[in-house]
Amino acid sequence: MSSVAQKSGFGATLWDWLTTVDHKKIGILYLLGGLFFFVLGGIEAMIIRLQLMTPNNDLVSAGLFNDLITMHGTTMIFLAAMPILFGFMNAIMPLQIGARDVAFPFINSLGFWMFAFGGLFLNISWLFGEVPDAGWTSYASLSLHSPGHGVDFYAIGLQIAGGGTLMAGINFLVTIINMRAPGMTYMRMPLFTWTTFVASAMILFAFPPLTIGLFFLTFDRMFSGNFFDHTMGGNTIIWEHIFWIFGHPEVYILILPAFGIFSEVFSVFSRKRLFGYTAMVFATVLIGFLGFMVWAHHMFTVGLGPTANAIFAVATMAIAVPTGVKIFNWLLTIWGGSIKVTTPMLYALGFIPSFVMGGVTGVMQGAAPLDYQLHDSYFIVAHFHYVIVGGVVLAIFAGLHYWWPKMFGTMLSEFLGKITFVFFFIGFHMTFLIQHWLGFWGMPRRVWTFMDGQGWNIANMVSTIGALLMAIGFTVMVINIIMTTVKNERVGNDPWGDGRTLEWAIPSPPPFYNFPATPLVRGLDTLWIEKMEGSKEMITPAEPITDIHMPHGSIIPMLMTLGLFIAGFGAMFQQETSWGLGVLIFGLAFTFVAMATRSLKDDLGYYVTKEQILQDQENIKRGRN
Repeated sequence: MSSVAQKSGFGATLWDWLTTVDHKKIGILYLLGGLFFFVLGGIEAMIIRLQLMTPNNDLVSAGLFNDLITMHGTTMIFLAAMPILFGFMNAIMPLQIGARDVAFPFINSLGFWMFAFGGLFLNISWLFGEVPDAGWTSYASLSLHSPGHGVDFYAIGLQIAGGGTLMAGINFLVTIINMRAPGMTYMRMPLFTWTTFVASAMILFAFPPLTIGLFFLTFDRMFSGNFFDHTMGGNTIIWEHIFWIFGHPEVYILILPAFGIFSEVFSVFSRKRLFGYTAMVFATVLIGFLGFMVWAHHMFTVGLGPTANAIFAVATMAIAVPTGVKIFNWLLTIWGGSIKVTTPMLYALGFIPSFVMGGVTGVMQGAAPLDYQLHDSYFIVAHFHYVIVGGVVLAIFAGLHYWWPKMFGTMLSEFLGKITFVFFFIGFHMTFLIQHWLGFWGMPRRVWTFMDGQGWNIANMVSTIGALLMAIGFTVMVINIIMTTVKNERVGNDPWGDGRTLEWAIPSPPPFYNFPATPLVRGLDTLWIEKMEGSKEMITPAEPITDIHMPHGSIIPMLMTLGLFIAGFGAMFQQETSWGLGVLIFGLAFTFVAMATRSLKDDLGYYVTKEQILQDQENIKRGRN
């Protein structure tokens, strides 16, 4: 074992987490970072709803309201939903395919630190009093003329965080292609691994356009570029294309892993093999492909012309077909199953009607004539939140309860988990269902306040009360996490009793080398096959136990990102201060030195000996007895 991991005390523990390249610990770091930003984005949402609770309200100013809606959208999409899903992908996916780690542990660590420092950079804008205010889409027509450095914080912060996301996507792809255990063919992979695979492929193609767009925006604002300024020969519509070529696949990058989580939950708590596995795999791939083809439906009203609008309208509606295949297969998985209504299963059962409602309103929006009427109304706010909250957030909560014992070795309270579900689920529908009608009644989105007598008062009051219920539900979940952590009651390998995939065959939490010997996969739902055959060890090894090679931890990923973080401030202030250019050069030089150190330093890792692995196995068996 690593000498660092054997030390105790706060300092050694902190160093261990700062330098870790273990995919499970990085998964936990993503989870904690994502939950922190989820709370931040949630507080911003609550202030928005309190402002809109009554007519003529002046709780916050119009300018601060713009700041809040911009930061809420940006934080929830880039810094909360994606990182939490990355946490599950990191912690669980390598275990499901029988791997010891991800393909590039160092880059995995670098990706996390880029997310963390990028998110920090963006939110430091609150301390400077110069917050992004051009909406989460930052359309160039607004962002180029936004005063102060708010949009600069947006462009640089997302640039840093987006680089980390791209690295993570490539890492997951290579891991799944190259590191599957013997016998795990593509058509034996668990659905969560499949959805991670397709979402990672989408990241590979979706994030480079965003990176280019943010570079263009940065150069337009800080270095007098003219990519988007129409008065200087640029075109602001280019930004909209670039943003939505990224932005629409982003919805599927979020929802596909959510589908993967629900597929695992439905199968385990129905005690049945997932119905139509092959169809589910092809539906996942098809959704990923079509998700790229429909970005322009966000731009029906900019004047693309009837032919382009018709093509994108049909493509948009076509996504309903593979999505419908998934819905019916989940229902048929439940049908005739021996159902256990656990907390994760409650979220899964609640997800189906919620997501169907969000999907149906999406198909409605695919019709260009209707979109002309409803775009920029509260109907769009309702639709978007039914997809993201009704799909992604419910999946995050399901995954959190489902995989918590595997990640932390303790079990969240089922009683408190069900209370969380009741408050959150009722609050969710109270908040957003009524907003469909607000859209029909003509309430525009992004308005700071509204006049009395327009018929919107009660609906906005109901919506705000629903948001408060959601906040209560989330608070109960935080209490649940704290109580579970304090009690620290350890659980076994498979605390749900019906695990079907490889992660449930090893201790909770798993040892740092995951599997004492690489497992042999003999079919879909590997662990279930072992259980049905009465195997005591629950894993059929593909090879005898031998020494295991593992990578060393490293502080360099954090230092590399710290340099970019410093350089970001230099780039932002280089024109108006005497020190800005120096800070920019120092930050970049700091990063290059860290990169050079990594290149020149030979790090050959270390071996965990066979004797130590056998001793670990013996200790685990004694613990069971």
